[in-house]
Amino acid sequence: PQHKCGNQKSCPQNYFAFRIISGAANVVGPSICFEDSVLMSSVKNNIGRGLNIALVNGTTGQLLKTNSFDMYSG
Repeated sequence: PQHKCGNQKSCPQNYFAFRIISGAANVVGPSICFEDSVLMSSVKNNIGRGLNIALVNGTTGQLLKTNSFDMYSG
């Protein structure tokens, strides 16, 4: 069976499914999937070097904001 975000098993009721992939240097970019919707990825062109963060409403699951913080350059 297919589960949300490609997870190995489904989440219990009243829980959100998510998957975060860190990437590999500059070869494979990071990605964030939430409830079977890709929030950040290299395809969407909304990731950056460093920490990539997606802010999601914990009650509704609505995406509020995405951003990246370059920890190398300060």
